[in-house]
Amino acid sequence: MFRHTHRVIYAECTVGNHVYHSRYLDMLEEARGEFLRSLGFTVAGLQDADAIFPVVEARLRYKFPARYDDVLTVEVWPTLADKVRINFAHRIFNQDGKLILDAETFHVCTGLNEKPKRAPAELVDKLTTLVKPTLSAAPTVSGNNR
Repeated sequence: MFRHTHRVIYAECTVGNHVYHSRYLDMLEEARGEFLRSLGFTVAGLQDADAIFPVVEARLRYKFPARYDDVLTVEVWPTLADKVRINFAHRIFNQDGKLILDAETFHVCTGLNEKPKRAPAELVDKLTTLVKPTLSAAPTVSGNNR
């Protein structure tokens, strides 16, 4: 499971000082990009190789508000990696270990022409070794073992 740290900035918050709901999608994107980088891939490099991975579905479950200056841990791991589809599960915890959000994103590999195509074999091979079941089967992380 890959973990990425994100500090909430003021621009991500509402007047009520909680992260605006759509901003979590940006955090998930940021963490997925860093996860891919940790595996030796960059989003730009994949795009240069004519492979992009648009989100075709996203499910977000909001559990607790994150606020300005919170330090969040965004966990991401693949739940499916096959010829064309790659799915990810995500969880976000605050600095106290409180679950803020759990989410799943579903992606399809396309070329820049937006037509489905096979995902790069090297990427699928690396992701396949890391596939874990969906959120309900993932290990729980407490504030002491992040």
